[in-house]
Amino acid sequence: MNFQKLGNSDLLISRIGLGCMGMSEFYGPHDDAVSVAAIDRALDLGLNFLDTADAYGRGQNEELVGQAIKDRRDEIVLATKFGIVREGEERSINGSPAYVKTAREASLRRLGIDTIDLYYLHRVDPQTPIEETVGAMADLVQAGKVRYIGLSEVASGTLRRAMAIHPVTALQSEYSLWSRDPEDDVFATCRELGVGLVAYSPLGRGFLTGSVTRFEDFTADDWRRTNPRFQGDNFEANLALVEKIKRLAADKGCTPAQLALAWLLAQGDDVFPIRHAPQGASRGERRCLKRQAEPRGAHRHQPHRAQKSGGRYALLGRRHAPGQPLADRRSGHRRSPISSHSTISFNSSNHTMTDSETP
Repeated sequence: MNFQKLGNSDLLISRIGLGCMGMSEFYGPHDDAVSVAAIDRALDLGLNFLDTADAYGRGQNEELVGQAIKDRRDEIVLATKFGIVREGEERSINGSPAYVKTAREASLRRLGIDTIDLYYLHRVDPQTPIEETVGAMADLVQAGKVRYIGLSEVASGTLRRAMAIHPVTALQSEYSLWSRDPEDDVFATCRELGVGLVAYSPLGRGFLTGSVTRFEDFTADDWRRTNPRFQGDNFEANLALVEKIKRLAADKGCTPAQLALAWLLAQGDDVFPIRHAPQGASRGERRCLKRQAEPRGAHRHQPHRAQKSGGRYALLGRRHAPGQPLADRRSGHRRSPISSHSTISFNSSNHTMTDSETP
């Protein structure tokens, strides 16, 4: 297993981490016992970087992770997030200083730990200047309740403003062969400032594994049913793109999932994919957790930004700060590859979410 320091911190983490969101909701049925066993197995295989959030399962995911790590706390680097508030079917974003403290206390209680290794702001609160939120997060570091802080889905300008208040260790954004938006601007800013890039959904929410072949196979509670990339003509067009990845993977002697992860790892030592192995995953997908080594020659293939079909989320919304557009000015939509124009941009200065949108 390869390890690397994350950003400007002393956190030594495995190059591939384990994202735990799908263990509590969004991707169909789940079984806590199976999930705890999966976390335990991932740790046995050498992964030491776990990612959760208070919004996942309305706190249940943090409780699950806490149960899984209670006898292995010293072996892991644990990241969680705050800022998305779920009330019934509605969601809002809260980054107020008072809420920062309240959310931290609740997360520590659910996780059963004394200190959070990496604490992210899940989305930027349009009503609270980023300086105020990060200032409150910095207070948690000073109090010894948080070791390092991070941001999720922010634009370069927001990251720079945050860094002026307190060092930001990591920025989490969706990044994969399917969604390469960070390459437009954010990636360069992260490298300039010494911020690690944590890539969520590195396998395109399962699509890049080649195991997703029919929309009808998604259960009624699978969030992907609402995602434009998995619907109608978009679904069929994207299947054709995945076939190309499958052929390339076959040439390399690896699975499509391994190829997709290898490509991300080859983008630099400052890129850390976090993936999960769905409980219904194929044996090949599960092996991906074990075989972290890069398939020979995979890094030499640089896919074109082929025209994928459909945006990342079902709803339009602005996620970038004023004056920090991440959109292609010619279309008003985000550019991202294997890659179509996505429907929303990166950061959050004026965005509210409904319960149909995954965090």
